[in-house]
Amino acid sequence: MSNSCLSRWLILAGVLLSQLATAAPSEQEVRDTMKRATQFMVDKVSYRGGYVWSYLPDFSRQWGELEANRSMIWLQPPGTATVGHVFLDAYKVTGDEYYYQAAEQVAGAIIWAQHPSGGWNYLADFAGEASLKHWYATVGKNAWRLEEFHHYYGNATFDDGGTADAAKFLLRIYLEKLDPKYRPALYKAIDFVLDAQYPIGGWPQRFPLRYDYPQKTQPDYSSFITFNDDVAQENIEFLLMCYQTLGEQRVREPIQRAMYAFVLAQLGQPQPGWALQYTTDLQPAGARSYEPKSLSPQTTAENIRQLIGFYRMTGDSRFLARIPEALAWLEKTRLPAAQIKEGRTHPTFVELGTGKTLYTHRRGSNVVNGEYYVDYNPGNEVMHYRSTRFVDVEAVRREYEAVLELSAEEATRDSPLKTTAPIDLPTYFTLKGLNLSDPNLRQLSGRGTASLADWANQLVQGLNSEGYWPTPLAYQTHPYRGPAPAKQAHKPAGTLVGDEWDTSPFRVDNPPMGISTGVYIRNMAGLIEYLVQLN
Repeated sequence: MSNSCLSRWLILAGVLLSQLATAAPSEQEVRDTMKRATQFMVDKVSYRGGYVWSYLPDFSRQWGELEANRSMIWLQPPGTATVGHVFLDAYKVTGDEYYYQAAEQVAGAIIWAQHPSGGWNYLADFAGEASLKHWYATVGKNAWRLEEFHHYYGNATFDDGGTADAAKFLLRIYLEKLDPKYRPALYKAIDFVLDAQYPIGGWPQRFPLRYDYPQKTQPDYSSFITFNDDVAQENIEFLLMCYQTLGEQRVREPIQRAMYAFVLAQLGQPQPGWALQYTTDLQPAGARSYEPKSLSPQTTAENIRQLIGFYRMTGDSRFLARIPEALAWLEKTRLPAAQIKEGRTHPTFVELGTGKTLYTHRRGSNVVNGEYYVDYNPGNEVMHYRSTRFVDVEAVRREYEAVLELSAEEATRDSPLKTTAPIDLPTYFTLKGLNLSDPNLRQLSGRGTASLADWANQLVQGLNSEGYWPTPLAYQTHPYRGPAPAKQAHKPAGTLVGDEWDTSPFRVDNPPMGISTGVYIRNMAGLIEYLVQLN
């Protein structure tokens, strides 16, 4: 064979191999991959139907937001209920009863973990309350920056979507086959959301109300009306789902009251924004010791979006009336160009009255000898709660201007509050967060841009022989080693973690490979989306 012929053959072979390597997987290959990955999660990873966030392959250590006992499950996403949503999505796209049975195991764990009041805590422990209290008194108490775990309240929380995600999952699995065994827990969750709502329309962070854990500089914040971490938004969404699928008329007025609470909470001039949380007389309030009493540009932008959504449900112009003031305030609080770093355009905290940016710092090295403090000085800020954020004011402005072009009738055409007919839930819950422009997905595809077929092929090929996708566990924790000392170790105050007694998570340079619940959820969502497009 001549050199030219050999060269052409090698080029052709390379092209064929390249095409083979990136060939779209068959439907059966995808189904088999999904099944093997799920069987591993159900048979090897779950604990009595529940999940935490990540695991070492030998299960010698596992983590939710903090290190967890093997007997624990995490409700806070991406935890137990989020896995349950994946199982139901897989059932929807494949019709395979195995996934419904897996979702039933999740439902059993969630119902076991449900607080007597009807909500859920961040986590639960199948070893019992004594074991959970011990965890709070050791691992939780020494997680310097995660103050929400320093104290065992013994109630439930709306924070970080844990209660909302569990409640939505119970609604989904009940509606799937109308199995009456799920009805009591579901209606208990509905009652919890209604019972916890304040007359003014907002919700506390935790319920039943507690006042027994004040911080050094401010009172116990868990009873405050909370916008932080989408507390109000998630509760409204859950109640709307109940209204549109169950025909629950009793939730209509609480939904409307919750929406108007957004209007009531907006401050007047000259600072017409929103705070992260409020006292019950609608005064801005602080929360954790690094969350000072202040206004939040990021929350303000998100609340503007919510008001636009409320207008589209009701046609009530009061939801739009003061948006121009809020947008102008967001422009006013934009950082000077010289202070914008890494695209972070706005302060996280704006001081009431002065409008100054507040910067959060800390000194010490652990929960005993350390403390947080706030001043006006940039530099040496805490890394885990940035003092500046990106706020896309122009995108919010475009949403506002777009809705102004619609008549009230046009804006409310698809409103669940404007029809008496039942409205089905979305078919899939885990696909809405799938973004093929994500750099992680481009990296998975091995190309500059990711196609769904490329990614699906990578996922089929990447599942290991045991049945999981090996993942670097980038965040680790120091194991609990006893009470923290009063003597300060030599640790820079701005680092993500303190000394070896600090049980907070921190990023490591050479992470071990392990099992990630979040990666399972993301990858299954990609494969489900691939099957949806095939069919």
